[in-house]
Amino acid sequence: MADDWTRIRYDNPSERVARITLARPEAANAQDYLMISELNAALDKAARDDQVRVIVLAADGKHFSSGHDLSALKPDMDDFPTVGTQCHFEAPGAEGYMAKEAEMYVGMCWRWRNIPKPTICAVQGKVIAGGLMLVWPMDMIVCSEDASFSDPVVAFGVNGHEYFVHPYEAGARLAKEMLFTGRAITADEALRHGMVNKVVPRDELESETLALAEHIAKRPMFGLTLAKQSVNNSLDAMGMYTSIQSAFGLHHVAHSNNQINHGMLIDPEGLKVIRDEA
Repeated sequence: MADDWTRIRYDNPSERVARITLARPEAANAQDYLMISELNAALDKAARDDQVRVIVLAADGKHFSSGHDLSALKPDMDDFPTVGTQCHFEAPGAEGYMAKEAEMYVGMCWRWRNIPKPTICAVQGKVIAGGLMLVWPMDMIVCSEDASFSDPVVAFGVNGHEYFVHPYEAGARLAKEMLFTGRAITADEALRHGMVNKVVPRDELESETLALAEHIAKRPMFGLTLAKQSVNNSLDAMGMYTSIQSAFGLHHVAHSNNQINHGMLIDPEGLKVIRDEA
């Protein structure tokens, strides 16, 4: 499998542990389709490696991820391998763009969420909107004290980022507050609401995350797989996937509305609102 990635790095920092690191700090690890594609390939590599029992996702730089790269929302899908069943990416109107997002956003996030190995995300600094789509599919989250989590995109005239699991991750009340106000949730607040597992000093983030991964990796792989599937099945029984698909449909109603009213996917006034409140 190719290992000449430009957006991520892959290493094995401990026995039975693989680590994937977002490596675009100059852009605050903004996610473009290339990053998503490379991350998916790296997760596949770790999932298929019989010597790996736990996968860690980390990030270079001050911030984990500033979200979608807004300069690269409509790339040529021929440049990326697809793993889902979506098609007609170049169809005009909502059809083509919805297919792209169904493949590269919702489809990839759901795929990562269901990898049959434990995954841990190490988070520092800001996680904004689309950045949450890299964090929330992971099984466990360790974050630094300076970490914060936000999805301010209601200001763009949409309901939230595409992988809409906010009520499951933050609880219904906090999810509504995050979306309605656009404010960032602090690390301590995220811990209180069960959105993260552990908050540590910034200089201990790597060591604490690896210690957790090493501890988990002592368990037998099949037991870990069955435990993960059991918890995921419980969330599925609560309608998680149906909720995601319902919200994704509403997300594209919003995109279509913005195209009609503003000639673009988002309400352009939203950027000023978000910047003024940052």
